[in-house]
Amino acid sequence: MSLSRREFVQVLAAASAAGFSLRSFGAAASAAAPSDPYELPAFGNVSLMHFTDCHAQLLPVYFREPSYNIGVGSASGEPPHLVGEHLLKYFGIEPGSRQAHAFTYLDFVDAARQYGKVGGFAHLKTLIDRVRASRPGRTLLLDGGDTWQGSATSLWTNGQDMVDATKLLGVDIMTGHWEFTFGMERVREILENDLDGAIDFVAQNVMLTEEAAFMDAPAHDAATGQVFKPYTMRDVNGVSVAVIGQAFPYSTLANPRYMMEDWSFQIRDEQMQRFVDEARGKGAQLVVVLSHNGMDVDIKMASRVSGVDVILGGHTHDGMPAPSIVENAGGKTLVINSGSNGKFLSVLDLDVKDGKLSDYRYKLLPVFSDLLAPDPAMAQLIETVRAPYADKLAEELAITDVLLYRRGNFTGTFDQLICDAMMTVRGAEIAFSPGFRWGTSLLPGDPITFERLMDQTAITYPKSTLTEMSGTMLKDVLEDIANNLFNPDPYLQMGGDMVRIGGLKYAIDPSKAIGERISGLELGGEPIDPEKTYKVAGWASVQPQSDELPDIWDVVAEYLRDAKVIDHIDVNVPTVKGVEGNPGLADA
Repeated sequence: MSLSRREFVQVLAAASAAGFSLRSFGAAASAAAPSDPYELPAFGNVSLMHFTDCHAQLLPVYFREPSYNIGVGSASGEPPHLVGEHLLKYFGIEPGSRQAHAFTYLDFVDAARQYGKVGGFAHLKTLIDRVRASRPGRTLLLDGGDTWQGSATSLWTNGQDMVDATKLLGVDIMTGHWEFTFGMERVREILENDLDGAIDFVAQNVMLTEEAAFMDAPAHDAATGQVFKPYTMRDVNGVSVAVIGQAFPYSTLANPRYMMEDWSFQIRDEQMQRFVDEARGKGAQLVVVLSHNGMDVDIKMASRVSGVDVILGGHTHDGMPAPSIVENAGGKTLVINSGSNGKFLSVLDLDVKDGKLSDYRYKLLPVFSDLLAPDPAMAQLIETVRAPYADKLAEELAITDVLLYRRGNFTGTFDQLICDAMMTVRGAEIAFSPGFRWGTSLLPGDPITFERLMDQTAITYPKSTLTEMSGTMLKDVLEDIANNLFNPDPYLQMGGDMVRIGGLKYAIDPSKAIGERISGLELGGEPIDPEKTYKVAGWASVQPQSDELPDIWDVVAEYLRDAKVIDHIDVNVPTVKGVEGNPGLADA
């Protein structure tokens, strides 16, 4: 029986997901799988470990993967736009297994109760140390960013808890995104006083603005305007390795510009190519891009920039069991994305011969906390960091009788809870909540503590707003956000999800062009009037806000204290059109 190209790619992907080299797949496939899921035979001469988007989660958590991750254009049906059974089939993962639970939303509550929590820095450190011990002198640990933000303790310590934890973890190199929302001065302070060479922070695509350069604003290289070190060269087991940083290129659009007003963020392919060529000219035998682009952007960049062996990516929180292999003018590039919330550790073993990458083996390891003993030193650090805030973190606001989660193109139950709270407490007809992809999942019966609320809301611009918006403006806003998410050109996407909405109903067709995707806007069963104004509650505005406005966590906490039990959530999912059969939908 002959295989189609797609079926052949799936077989290869499944082999790589199992930890086998694609080159030697035929021989490796017959080997028995190890009984220990963390038993990884060493291979090659350089090993890269990668985690990303942990969002300041120091303790083990539950985290549900999406049931909506729709790809459009050439990305339709391709990683990372696969969910549920579609993902399991594509990568050859056994349904009902630990792996299936790690990579999909399927039977989430029952599977979470069976397999336990994931992540936790004490457990992650145990795994990292185990990999290091099996590959002495040949590892690098790379952090893809979104590390200092996402928890109450990170917010209240200005990221200090995560800086100290990543240093103890042994991170070698990192890049960033949400880190920048602590402001330029705080980022510089951490780099100069805390990291101080212990961790290289690299980002080739962040430049001083013209005005900031004229005013001699601080920068890594004033002559070029590079705000941060663009790349670093490391000798790893006798192999010269270059790691080039790629920070989130839309930071000043997705987050408040006033927090990073001296800095310009873009993709900058031509500049990336120059740094790749420069590193090769300095003797780099292996070139790695540590990226926070989002996976679709990484794939396009891999097709345009030659000479990159590996892109280790983040931002869109996609945990992909196997690399995507992208062809370009210089050869092929492996594109890897390592999930989020401390839930996964990528281990990429590379065999570099005669000055170039010859072969590889890859494994994306789910970090199941019940299978990994906590590292004592990290556990002590975490306990010490949390001690001053223990009572506040533990405050029980309500109990949930339903699964609460945030993830997916359109909404999640915790997102809906936030919208419901804003409409009730702020007296709004409609609520908008940003399409963030971070936030702990809670199982039915779990208490909603203040800590779990902060896991959804801990940002440095948390004010809850009330505005008047016309029907026309409502549609325009939704069209703009949908274009960011579903534009067929990855370079015109910003990697978040659709705004979460309370009150307002609508339909969306991701396959259409901007201006034509959104239709059927209704409020209370009546069509939205383009000329009428509506009272809209929101939060996380990128514009400066008055200190007199309430913080979003206070708004939601008030709602939860009054409710006491969350026993039902009417999730406002739009009517989705034009995507029949798309494997990025749970029921397609």
